[in-house]
Amino acid sequence: MRILVVGGGAIGLLSARFLAAQGAEVCLVDQGALGRESSWAGGGIVSPLYPWGYSPAVTALAHWSQDFYPQLGARLLADTGVDPEVYVTGLYWLDQEQAEPLAWAARERRPLQALSMEAVYQAVPALARRYSQALYMPGVANVRNPRLVKALRAALEAMSNVRVHEQCAVSGFIREGGRICGVHSTRGELRADRVVVAAGAWSGELLRGLGVGLPVEPVKGQMILYQCAEDFLGSIVLANGRYAIPRRDGHVLVGSTLEYQGFDKTPTEQALASLKASAVEMLPALADAEVAGHWAGLRPGSPGGVPFIGPVPGCEGLWLNCGHFRNGLVLAPASCQLLSDLLLGREPIIDPAPYAPAGRLG
Repeated sequence: MRILVVGGGAIGLLSARFLAAQGAEVCLVDQGALGRESSWAGGGIVSPLYPWGYSPAVTALAHWSQDFYPQLGARLLADTGVDPEVYVTGLYWLDQEQAEPLAWAARERRPLQALSMEAVYQAVPALARRYSQALYMPGVANVRNPRLVKALRAALEAMSNVRVHEQCAVSGFIREGGRICGVHSTRGELRADRVVVAAGAWSGELLRGLGVGLPVEPVKGQMILYQCAEDFLGSIVLANGRYAIPRRDGHVLVGSTLEYQGFDKTPTEQALASLKASAVEMLPALADAEVAGHWAGLRPGSPGGVPFIGPVPGCEGLWLNCGHFRNGLVLAPASCQLLSDLLLGREPIIDPAPYAPAGRLG
């Protein structure tokens, strides 16, 4: 089977890898450079920020992916020599209401616990002495998303049944007899037996040309990066909707904003000031740390953050794997495995019904 994947972020790259591993001939195209949009810009926490606040559909994908990430990182390192740095640090929620999260954890059998602030300050000495209660989940990891993209790219380049075209914009679909059999692109016509749209925030725009209303829209997020000592922060901390993520080399990411401003992804001084204030509120020593970077990306916003995974009704041959909102990196392994299972007629890893485009499109 020849499969064309439109979109070269983490979702598109991992979809291509899983499909090609099952013997499909895969062509992947991206309008820019691979993985330079949301996949590059995000924080890479391998958990929804507030996992108890999501639907069972998101939870099912998240749990499968969280369990899969360590072996994915190890396999990519072995296959490519590029380490995605799946870094297990645990996650502290500070001054978070506790009843609902703890009930959720008991129901879902996740190891979330309430800790005394004395224990938290011993574990995270850089934390501001301003918090009154904390929840902690061990085992939560973060992945260094630019390196994950680099590893996935290297893995695809090593597969003889995969072709990758960067700087290849898609302008529309080739439709013959009610069937989608390819796309019009800056490289000309590209034909396939199946076309998978995994174009992140741009997915809704692509489908509009078919008269399909896909409720996926760009949602801007801004981040800052600090350079710190390697032992400055040992765990992810989250307070008042903002988080700080440690990397192994001492970099600390702080994010993020949530802005509905179309496809504008210009970093702003207002957001920089707000993020700095949140950073110092959590970790006072960051007031004297060097800001090594400030950037913005566009998330693929969707209703409830539930992605669209499956065939598009009325457009035979057209499939979706998009709309992951704030959790693209978290949900990517499960989403892409589910897409591969469905498209190739295999037993799906989880119930696919909540993600089906049917009944959710305009």
